[in-house]
Amino acid sequence: MRDAKYWIEKLGLEPHPEGGYFRQTYKSSLRIDHTALPTFPGERAASTAIYFLLEGKNFSAFHRLLSDETWHFYAGSPLIVHVIDSAGEYSAILLGNDPDAGQVFQAVVKAGCWFASHVANWKSWALVGCTVAPGFEYEDFELGRREVLMESFEQHRDVIAKLTRD
Repeated sequence: MRDAKYWIEKLGLEPHPEGGYFRQTYKSSLRIDHTALPTFPGERAASTAIYFLLEGKNFSAFHRLLSDETWHFYAGSPLIVHVIDSAGEYSAILLGNDPDAGQVFQAVVKAGCWFASHVANWKSWALVGCTVAPGFEYEDFELGRREVLMESFEQHRDVIAKLTRD
């Protein structure tokens, strides 16, 4: 059976700043002018895509983007994506390949939502893909600070404490 190490090596994944491993696989050559994107600080590629792998107790810490992000499940164990929207509503997405267990192959996290992820089984791994449109740029990424998120969303203190690093 293939393990996380196999996929990290086979796909040429590197450590991701928010946790896990990744490699950008696509960046559209189609550019969107900043005048068409008033909430963005400059022009953007129409879309970008990455492979993303999480394993064990590693997690993707709470962060948010200026763009929508579509998640795609590929291999391994189910992955939980925790989402807190701007109104403070919490939801969880279970990415995986078993629809009878409530798992989905694809899901979207809307722009501006705080989200974090980890494997459902902390002793396993998950390989997923993420597609961002308009395309991802690091300046569109905001890493959540535990103290600030807890102050804003006190009702979700437990999940915030578990999935932030400061």
